[in-house]
Amino acid sequence: MHNPDIPIHGTVYGVLLNSQAEWHSAEHAMHDAPYKAPPAAPVLYIKTANTWSAHAASIAIPAPAAEVEIGATLGAVMGAPNASGAPHVRGFVLLNDVSLPHSVAQQGFYRPPVKYKNCDGFLGIGAQLVSASDVPHPHALHIEVRINGELRQTVALADMRRQLPQLLAEVGEFMTLQAGDVLMLGLDVCADTAQRPRVKAGDVVDIHVPELPALGTLRNSFTQEAV
Repeated sequence: MHNPDIPIHGTVYGVLLNSQAEWHSAEHAMHDAPYKAPPAAPVLYIKTANTWSAHAASIAIPAPAAEVEIGATLGAVMGAPNASGAPHVRGFVLLNDVSLPHSVAQQGFYRPPVKYKNCDGFLGIGAQLVSASDVPHPHALHIEVRINGELRQTVALADMRRQLPQLLAEVGEFMTLQAGDVLMLGLDVCADTAQRPRVKAGDVVDIHVPELPALGTLRNSFTQEAV
């Protein structure tokens, strides 16, 4: 049954290595076997429906992990394809793409990172869907991540390697996004650690965009899964 507190209903796609900083941190491994070259097209993964958590929901950290990574981003929600079959963006929603900590070597570039990203509850979804007409320049926005009230990361969407028009065009070359599907604009790492912020049980994460208060604040608390 659809959760009325979650303003999306389609398939949610993430994009690996779309931030400049994360691409550069992984570039040294891109020429290793078996592919011996950087990915030429966007590398997508799916956040399955079991991962969806509403605003204000508690997210469990699965045992035996002691912490998880926070992936703050915007999701572009697709409208119905136009006459040419190309999708258009209906609106935007705040997302928190939670992951178990893992390295680029563990993740790989071509295997879906299911065991790291698709644990139950591992996608916080904001309560507000803002119309695309109110967000003419999504890559001019900054996403702030606060953990227990302390600012821990600011994601500049201008730093994404493929900005949304290019991302949509390149994804459209190999698959069709349906109305209601959600495409993340990309995740970033902290400049000082080259990692995403991490949280443990008892922490509370707030994600918001100062330039776009209509998105609201996405808040999720974290608990430890019982063993």
